[in-house]
Amino acid sequence: MPLELLHLVTALLLLTAAGGDDDGRRFAYNGFSGANLTLDGVAAVTPNGLLMLTNGTIQKKGHAFHPSPVPFRGSTRSSSFSTTFVFAIFGQYIDLSSPGMAFFVTTSREILSTALPGQFMGLLNATNNANRDAHIFAVELDTLLNAECRDISSNHVGIDVDSLVSRASADAGYYDDGDGRFRNLSLISRKAMQVWVDYDGAAAEVTVTMAPLGVARPKKPLLRTTANLSAVLQQQDTAYVGFASATGILFSRHFVVGWSFALDGPAPALDISSLPALPPSGPKPRSKVLEIVLPIASAAAVLAAGVAVYVVVRRRLRYSEVIEDWEAAFGPHRFSYKDLFHATKGFSDENFLGAGGFGSVYKGVLHRKKSAMEVAVKRVSHESRQGMKEFIAEVASMRRLRHRNLVQLLGYCRRKGQLLLVYDYMPNGSLDRYLYDCSKGSTLDWPQRFHIIRGVASGLSYLHEDWEQIVIHRDVKASNVLLDDQMNARLGDFGLARLYDHGSDARTTHVVGTMGYLAPELGHTGKATPSTDVFAFGAFVLEVTCGRRPIEQGEGNKSTMLVDWVAEHWRNGSITEAADTKMLNRFSLDEVSLVLKLGLMCSHPLPNARPTMRQVMQYLDGDTVLPDLSPAYLSSSTMLEWMYSPELNKNVMSYVPSMSSGGISDLSGGR
Repeated sequence: MPLELLHLVTALLLLTAAGGDDDGRRFAYNGFSGANLTLDGVAAVTPNGLLMLTNGTIQKKGHAFHPSPVPFRGSTRSSSFSTTFVFAIFGQYIDLSSPGMAFFVTTSREILSTALPGQFMGLLNATNNANRDAHIFAVELDTLLNAECRDISSNHVGIDVDSLVSRASADAGYYDDGDGRFRNLSLISRKAMQVWVDYDGAAAEVTVTMAPLGVARPKKPLLRTTANLSAVLQQQDTAYVGFASATGILFSRHFVVGWSFALDGPAPALDISSLPALPPSGPKPRSKVLEIVLPIASAAAVLAAGVAVYVVVRRRLRYSEVIEDWEAAFGPHRFSYKDLFHATKGFSDENFLGAGGFGSVYKGVLHRKKSAMEVAVKRVSHESRQGMKEFIAEVASMRRLRHRNLVQLLGYCRRKGQLLLVYDYMPNGSLDRYLYDCSKGSTLDWPQRFHIIRGVASGLSYLHEDWEQIVIHRDVKASNVLLDDQMNARLGDFGLARLYDHGSDARTTHVVGTMGYLAPELGHTGKATPSTDVFAFGAFVLEVTCGRRPIEQGEGNKSTMLVDWVAEHWRNGSITEAADTKMLNRFSLDEVSLVLKLGLMCSHPLPNARPTMRQVMQYLDGDTVLPDLSPAYLSSSTMLEWMYSPELNKNVMSYVPSMSSGGISDLSGGR
């Protein structure tokens, strides 16, 4: 009798450990020793209580059911359910596996009896896959990439309804509650993992969550999607719940360590401390892939090395630069040719901005870590080594220029016979387009023109008097005045500029510049000074105000000098009529008169009679009154009459035949 009592107590303890309820609405298995499960195929319970769905043989399947069907429907019952289980997959190799396993709900066990192993995971077969009469719902833990089932990877979780093409799927893993980041999990890692599946019957919504065993259930689920379980159950009131698994050409062992389930409420929590231990994982076996791939990879590596050498040599030739020892002092100002090449899309026609006597200009976008900077890159040919050395020294000096009305020179690059200068990019282009290109559809009004004139004057004043050295621009003209995104004037193109110390003389001996902006004294001295810049600024002022070029060709190739034309209006007492008619008289007569007279002053043939740029700023700002230079004040024998006499014009223009009709520039030797 005591022995019989002992057997009865043992049976009761085993039943309690299984945690099953008679009606199947709620149960929990903290291990499966003595559990009343229905098993088929190769599924079995190990001596220590593990539910092993597959046993390490190939092309096999295994199923495990809760023994009684679950009452999903009833007069007062909803079809909501919750389940959680702990599983582990022991693959043959660390990086290759057979198909995975699945938790399922089905109205008929016959559907599983006809299921196939391999890619069908013991759930369906080729005939009933994607058939609405299959009546099966599953959450798959798949470790095989199957293109026919549109799998996203060989390590994913999916929600299936009557088909192995998942309604929703995601790479296996979980969202960390601490930092919200996604953590990947390998389904074939031989480590225990826990899965939670919840179905809301009212909302017809399924959520799936997973995490390593011992990690609390994450707040954010891995999957959430709509799936109507009523379509699976149809008119049936009950359904079977359980697990399915299968192997393919490689063997695996699929384990379920613990399982709980509940209708209309949360599944009972599993007692992790009571769960049976998994088999020792041992050293992870080496993949057969290496044995197959290694010889192929070795041959491919040799070929790749040869290709790499070819590519490197070709890239070096493509992006080769000229760097000499004397450039070390200018290193911080140098850009790599590779960066400029990619920034301008290989100096493509698409990025071409324009060309002048000094070179072609391209738009570029330089990428610096997390930011991008728009630049203008100018390409110039230069063959003189000594001239190049002097020129780059000046580029390095001019890079230090900082003024709101100067285009910032950022640096340079040298490649073979080319010099590349890098500037800030000005989105609105050059001023001359707004003065002469009617296709732009807009005309600069007087306030804009006055603001531009004053901006260029401020920039020149800085170059001549306010910087550490005197900088003579030598090519002041409308096409070299660029407009930023706020239509502010920026004097650019320092390709012809010269620098020298305050109190010393300029060393230039070559005439450079553009016809119409050249001071008369350059014809016989060839020496550029701040005063020659002032003369060019005078021509620029008249050009902007009148909307006419400094020299215009008329009938019979007769040239008209803009300065003569404005002076004639002045003598006739109608100087404001010289203003650009496209402005439609929407301007201040006093300001226009002041600016035109100032332009004539700056265009005086005698250098000493021209104002300095600092004085020009004082006139424009109204800090100093413009001298009385009216024709009545000067009379017929005064400077004004002499200034525009035929004899003077003849002497002034005597040097013109020696120059080209376009821009004259010299970048070699002693500029």
